[in-house]
Amino acid sequence: MRQVLSGSKFWLGAAVVVLAGGALCLPSVIPAGEATEAVAATPPAATPVAVAKVEAREIVSWSEFSGRLEAVDRVEVRSRVAGQIQTVHFREGALVREGAPLFTIDPAPFQAEVERAKADVAAAEARVTLARSDVERGQKMTALATISQRDLDQRQSALRGAEASRQAAEAALRTAELNLGYTEVRAPIAGRVGKIEITPGNLVAAGPGAPVLTRLVSVDPIYASFDADERAVLAAVDTLPGEGDLPSRIDAIPVEMTTTTAGQAVRGKLQYIDPSVDPGTGSVRVRAAFANPGGRLMPGQFARLRMGQAKPEQAVLVSERAVGVDQDKKFVLVVGADDKAAYREVKLGSSTDGLKVVLSGLQPGERIVVNGLQKIRPGALVAPEPAAMDGSALNQKQASAE
Repeated sequence: MRQVLSGSKFWLGAAVVVLAGGALCLPSVIPAGEATEAVAATPPAATPVAVAKVEAREIVSWSEFSGRLEAVDRVEVRSRVAGQIQTVHFREGALVREGAPLFTIDPAPFQAEVERAKADVAAAEARVTLARSDVERGQKMTALATISQRDLDQRQSALRGAEASRQAAEAALRTAELNLGYTEVRAPIAGRVGKIEITPGNLVAAGPGAPVLTRLVSVDPIYASFDADERAVLAAVDTLPGEGDLPSRIDAIPVEMTTTTAGQAVRGKLQYIDPSVDPGTGSVRVRAAFANPGGRLMPGQFARLRMGQAKPEQAVLVSERAVGVDQDKKFVLVVGADDKAAYREVKLGSSTDGLKVVLSGLQPGERIVVNGLQKIRPGALVAPEPAAMDGSALNQKQASAE
């Protein structure tokens, strides 16, 4: 019993000590209500983000399309005289100037024809000379009443017949000389020559049904044809200055093209707008002309084209970094006067100078987050860091931050 009592006294004493200690500690504990008020009084930390002011500036609105390059001129080279191909003067795929020799047809038969025609001309001239002498003698004899007027008329008729025969002989000579010249098959246009279809030693016929010797396409300038949206074409045409015939004014509409061989955009001129709209697609066939002095651009090549407007217009621009994607919607975070981020849906148009055109949703003077969009949520407090609304500058800033 002593051990039990003794143990009871021990635990009783320990309980007293614990209670006493708890009593001593109670004054240092903060009430629950006061703790909640202290936490609520602490302001949330502001997230530093790059913020830019939205501005409106004059731009040329662009619409983008896909198209194909086309040669301005395309020629199927055929022989204009029949004969045997003697020589080929070009390498396949080479650039040739207008008038450069491509093929030589054996000229010997045609040279002989020229010589024969020259002989015919000489004989005709001799007959004319004789007939003219007969007329002159007849005129003198008629004056002396030695011959009748009928004889003089016959001599004059013979002279006219001889002169006509001479003209026919001269025409035959010119034809023979032309045919001799046609034995040199020359490039009708400047451009790039294609494959040799008929090799030396083969006989070729003449005329439109003759076989193709080779093909030639022009390279400078070169066309780019594309199907443009009807609204884009009408919007571009509406910005044309002045009045008058449309084909004479459309070259004021700017057109740019990029291809796999030309990394930088190439500026060209609008050359043709089809007068009708495709009812199936609602598009209009458009063609632009581009300089191609080195022949790097080739017909059939794929190209991306941008068609602008003839005069600039006011537009709101934002950096692509400032635009977020919410399913099928585009949005930006607008920073209000209280430095809180607010969700704002926007509709975007084309790109220009690395920035996106805002069709609706933003007004000039508003501030938006242009960098660090993923770090904040709508309603969050931000610490605005002024930045330019310039894609390249932001890219450099981002690179240095990383």
